[in-house]
Amino acid sequence: MTNHLALSDQHIDMGFRALADGTRRAGIMRLSQEDMTVSDLAAPFDIALPTFMKHLKVLEEGGLITTEKVGRVRTCRLDVEKLARLNRWISTYEAGWRRRLDNLESALKNLENET
Repeated sequence: MTNHLALSDQHIDMGFRALADGTRRAGIMRLSQEDMTVSDLAAPFDIALPTFMKHLKVLEEGGLITTEKVGRVRTCRLDVEKLARLNRWISTYEAGWRRRLDNLESALKNLENET
C-alpha cells in the first residue's frame, strides 16, 4: 500500500516534526515576542552555534520560520500563518474529541440516573 500525502499534509507533517524538539519550541516561543538575529536567538541555549543552526534549518523546512540574511547578520522571523495552519489542524480534531467526550458524559449521566 502506497501512502500518497497531499502537499498540505506534507507541510503539516514537517511542521509537527519541527515542533517535536524542546529547543525548537523554545525558539518559537522567543520568536513569538519579536524577530531576532540568530546570535540573539541562540544566546540562552547551552549548545554550539552550528548545532543551533541545524534546529533553525528544521524550523525553516517546517515552514514555521523564515530567515533573511543582510550582510553577515541573519534574522529569524516567525511565520504566524504556518503556525496557525497547524493550530487549525489540531482544532479540527479537537472538536470531534470534545463531541465524543460530551456524548460520554451524557451516557454516564443517563446510567447514573437509571440506578
